[in-house]
Amino acid sequence: MAVDHYENFPVASILLPRRLRPAVTDIYRFARTADDIADEGDAAAPARLAALRTYQQALDAIDQGVALPADAPQAVFGPLAQTLARHALPVCPLHRLLLAFIQDVTKTEYADEAELLDYCTRSANPVGEIMLHLYGHVDARNLAESDAICTGLQLTNFCQDVAIDLRKPRLYLPLTDLHAAGIDASDVAAAQGSPAWRALMRQQVARARTFLLRGAPLALHVPGRIGWELRLVVCGGLRILHRIDAADYDVFNARPTLARPDWLAIARQALTYRRAVLAQPALP
Repeated sequence: MAVDHYENFPVASILLPRRLRPAVTDIYRFARTADDIADEGDAAAPARLAALRTYQQALDAIDQGVALPADAPQAVFGPLAQTLARHALPVCPLHRLLLAFIQDVTKTEYADEAELLDYCTRSANPVGEIMLHLYGHVDARNLAESDAICTGLQLTNFCQDVAIDLRKPRLYLPLTDLHAAGIDASDVAAAQGSPAWRALMRQQVARARTFLLRGAPLALHVPGRIGWELRLVVCGGLRILHRIDAADYDVFNARPTLARPDWLAIARQALTYRRAVLAQPALP
């Protein structure tokens, strides 16, 4: 499951084959540091964008097989270049991930569901795509189900982190959904606890759950320990959504997180995956 604060990225899990753990760690390091450039500290937007452009140039150099730019962080891109070459991994998904971080610097609101889901094609889905390449299980069905899981995890994180995102300040709830609920985007925090807020968040949670369930069969299509890793990822996302439901959608006063009883529930679901997860109806 997720490690540190780069949500929903499975890092060097004991369930992963030992030979793949260094590669996952190198990819994670790239994603984590790029995300920190977009999110952490007090740098102005132009400085953040300049640093992310350096990352883009470093990826271009890896793709073209030339020397890394002198200003590229060698501790990030040296190991990453070796991992991409060793496992014959495509660079394109990492480029798309960088575009999401750039978007985080320049865009703070999303007009509707389509716009938010389009963002997920860059902010989340590339992670699953490159992991499928690493596992050696890339085909059209697996990619579609991986995209659904990654989008579902990203939407789960948006539900979980409304209060955190507002402080950045960003809002990852579609404005059309807010308006339909009678909530003004400039006053989201004031709506917490109201019937309108609960109805809005119930809708957001349902959307995230739908995507997770849509992609859930992937955990059975990918064999061995990697399939079990995916079961835990899907069950963990569903458990977070359960916690948000149980808290009556109060994500401001108590950010839903997983405690020991939740991990036990996740393990039980993973062990009975067909009945506990795949039997749940996913909306079309």
